Amino acid sequence: MCQTNPERSPVESEVLEHPSVEEIDLVEVLKALSDPARLRLLAVMGDGDYHACRAEVYDLDLHKSTLSHHFKVMREAGVTMTRVTGRNRETRLRKEDLDARFPGLVDSLISGVTKEQTT
Repeated sequence: MCQTNPERSPVESEVLEHPSVEEIDLVEVLKALSDPARLRLLAVMGDGDYHACRAEVYDLDLHKSTLSHHFKVMREAGVTMTRVTGRNRETRLRKEDLDARFPGLVDSLISGVTKEQTT
């Protein structure tokens, strides 16, 4: 069983900078998703939950620095949101925000990635 120290406050999370919904640009989103590894990240994050920023979570054989670069590109384009808690980073797809700007885009991309992986 996990016990907590009552004298120690929980570590606060911070959300890394990302564009507002209004600032999300279609060209930047498409550029960010033009890499097969980033499309794979998108498909895994399609559930809307936060996921740890580790290659094994996404079944990718990528070096840590390469994966970090992919997450940065996606965050800066407005595709994802990353929160930092202590030394841990977790990322989630900004599906609601992307759907508000570009209805159906995310679902179409995830569907395409899923079909491609099964063939």
